[in-house]
Amino acid sequence: MESQDNIDLQEVHDFLIDIAYKAGKMITGANPSLAGTKKNSTDLVTETDKRVEDFVSSSLREKYPDYDFMGEETYKPGDRLTKRPTFVVDPIDGTCNFLHSYDYVSISLGFTVDRVPVVGVVFNPFTKKLYSAVKGQGAFLNHNTRLPLKIEASTSNDPNSRPLEPLKSLSDALVAVEWGADREGPDWEIKIKTFAKLCASKESGGSMVHSIRSLGSAAINLCAVAEASLDVYWEAGCYAWDFCAGMAILREAGGMVVDGNAGNWDAQVDDRRYLAVRKGTDRSVVEEFWSQVQGTFSYKA
Repeated sequence: MESQDNIDLQEVHDFLIDIAYKAGKMITGANPSLAGTKKNSTDLVTETDKRVEDFVSSSLREKYPDYDFMGEETYKPGDRLTKRPTFVVDPIDGTCNFLHSYDYVSISLGFTVDRVPVVGVVFNPFTKKLYSAVKGQGAFLNHNTRLPLKIEASTSNDPNSRPLEPLKSLSDALVAVEWGADREGPDWEIKIKTFAKLCASKESGGSMVHSIRSLGSAAINLCAVAEASLDVYWEAGCYAWDFCAGMAILREAGGMVVDGNAGNWDAQVDDRRYLAVRKGTDRSVVEEFWSQVQGTFSYKA
């Protein structure tokens, strides 16, 4: 197996950005049309999803024929992420948004080695925001702006910079969640009961977070945590292609991803349960969040 040390990650990063821009033109130039549903009427796929993944996969296989590929639209139950160098792709993350002309839409392009995300590129072709990262080199918005956008007071000499305050309590947090396609059953109940606990008053046993947001794209949620416009993102039920690129970006921005179930600090990209926090978050905030999770998710890789 080719090791990370023998792979030009910067070249991979630059090629993924080129693909993202080309795919972005396909997305913005398309007239969204529903091609069908998967699990139910909330789990949507468009013709554009399929065309973009076809373009991305063919481009990557031509350039890197020896690397594996995992994409949302070509995934089959039982497929597993391996230790081999692998491109992990969501052609349109935010398909429901895309259909509704709600501009929180991205193409999410990740690259793993030994099952670890080492390159991430997330591009929103409607807002023209490009987030990218290479392991060990930091994370950036639109090539040059280092993430997070807020700066720790101790490292900034700019009086106009936005300070990055330490996050020491969920009561100071803006939290992202998503509803997902599963709308019944035990995992659904865990989600909605936990949402209520997060928002409830301290006096009633809740965390009284500032508020909750659902941007409709896991990749964009993760990038918002990376830039520190969101503080926390909790998710369960999505897949490696939803998280791979964003996880690489968030980690390079100084954030952390742990298990969405309580107790596991070592989350894997294909665990399907995640709790992501921005740079400057105290570990006690993770533990506080876990204490509010109303059960144990059954989702597994």
